[in-house]
Amino acid sequence: MTRNTALTEAVPVPEALAGRSIVLVGLMGAGKTSIGRRLAARLGLPFRDADTEIELAAGCTIPELFSRYGEGDFRAGERRVIHRLLSGDPLVLAFGGGAFMDPETRAIVRDSAVSVWLRCPLATLLRRCAGRDNRPLLADGNPADVLQRLMEVRYPVYAEADVTVDCHDESPDATTGRVMNALLAWRAPRRLPVVLSSTSYDVVIGDDLLARAGALLAPQMPQKRAIVVTDGTVAGLHLPTLLRGLGETGVATQQIVVPPGEASKSLASWQSVVDQLLEARVERRTTVIALGGGVVGDLAGFAAATTLRGLPFVQVPTTLLSQVDSSVGGKTAVNTAQGKNLVGAFYQPRMVLADTATLATLPPRELRAGYAEIAKAGLIGDAAFFAWCEANGAAVVGGDRDAQAEAILRACVFKAAVVGDDEREEKPNDGRALLNLGHTFGHALEAEYGYGGGLLHGEGVAVGLGLAFRLSARLGHCAAEDAERVVSHVAAIGMPAELRMLNRRLSAETLLGHMRRDKKVRDGALKFVLTRGIGQAFTADDVPVAAVTELLRDEGCTA
Repeated sequence: MTRNTALTEAVPVPEALAGRSIVLVGLMGAGKTSIGRRLAARLGLPFRDADTEIELAAGCTIPELFSRYGEGDFRAGERRVIHRLLSGDPLVLAFGGGAFMDPETRAIVRDSAVSVWLRCPLATLLRRCAGRDNRPLLADGNPADVLQRLMEVRYPVYAEADVTVDCHDESPDATTGRVMNALLAWRAPRRLPVVLSSTSYDVVIGDDLLARAGALLAPQMPQKRAIVVTDGTVAGLHLPTLLRGLGETGVATQQIVVPPGEASKSLASWQSVVDQLLEARVERRTTVIALGGGVVGDLAGFAAATTLRGLPFVQVPTTLLSQVDSSVGGKTAVNTAQGKNLVGAFYQPRMVLADTATLATLPPRELRAGYAEIAKAGLIGDAAFFAWCEANGAAVVGGDRDAQAEAILRACVFKAAVVGDDEREEKPNDGRALLNLGHTFGHALEAEYGYGGGLLHGEGVAVGLGLAFRLSARLGHCAAEDAERVVSHVAAIGMPAELRMLNRRLSAETLLGHMRRDKKVRDGALKFVLTRGIGQAFTADDVPVAAVTELLRDEGCTA
């Protein structure tokens, strides 16, 4: 049932809006001033009208300013006034019709306010503007034609507002009530800045972000054109929503669809994607958007990194694994017959949109596999987070949206810190290499399965985590109890926790052969991430091969 917000009630400022101003945008006649006054009274905030403030500062009317200085100088002065108003205490501020068109003004609003677009149809605007002589943009030409042209230009930009409320021929009180309802329901997505020496970008986490993709991505796109790379499965589930979200802000799109599965993460698929990008006549300002899991993200990212020596790139991960791991950090690569991720590039995205709503479409097996990378973050360097995982892991894989968002955020916070300290994995010890905890074993298992989906990446990592801890215990670095705690938690989540659970005949020598082809090998020596306990990972390149062989055999491998 929709909450009734009768205008006689006092409504405290919702927690999500605390400390933030509310900005109303829309064309002339949308009712920004009348709605703004009522909204401010409801929330106990001061109200200001940007046009009125400009007139007070200039000592003349808006039409006179237009006549004397032209629209360019007027917009510059308008921007200064708005910046001053939004730099103070929270208020409700009504914008002039063109104010939100300025990119600098929109950036100010994103930082300090919640923006509400009062979207009106042409007929309503015409009736409300009829007979008014204070609309300089309507002074010349047929008002209907002028308004239609303004709608075509401005509505795609207004769509970047945080909240959209459709307005029709109703009383201002009724519209204010609907604006209040929309604000009460609004929740800001979580934003995590990833700060690197070369660049920075945000990981945005929240529900239903695909529907607002245009609003969220437009500030990061140098051109309102994008090529969406996705796979056949994800295209049926999420591509229409993403395209609608981009279309609302006027982003023109084309799509490249690859077959689902690890087999698409290949040199042949990379060449096909690059060829299709070139056939689409992309420019260096055309954005490549990866919509899908880790395979699509790595493939599209590598194609973006290499086409025209680099195209703008955005990650829209749709699996838990890709939301907490592959989409963050800028590693892009494809597999070869010699091993996993051996051909690729470090290439950072402009933004990562992690829409938790997409997780509801995942098969339970894939959701559980993605969880392995979440637990890994705690095991590497945050014992308290691993304890949180033990308490909340079942809720995460069970579909609890709040638990999922918290897990994604905390895992990404950890990874962002590690990547920020060692973007290109250049530190010989520790640094970004720590993120490979469990991966030397996991990648060997994936290679043995042939990257055909028989073993998911997260499942390989899950087994690898237990093996890494058991190897650490055998070498005297951590307590055996720590290793058993890891194996028990992985098993409790429903993932394979030991080699015996894979129900496959494995050879220790064959797995070691895969490990020797791993990209982390240095001077021919195997490199492992080991641990001194929960949250105390470290790198080691002096692990005796005999110890690894013995472990694998004890875990059920043949010679």
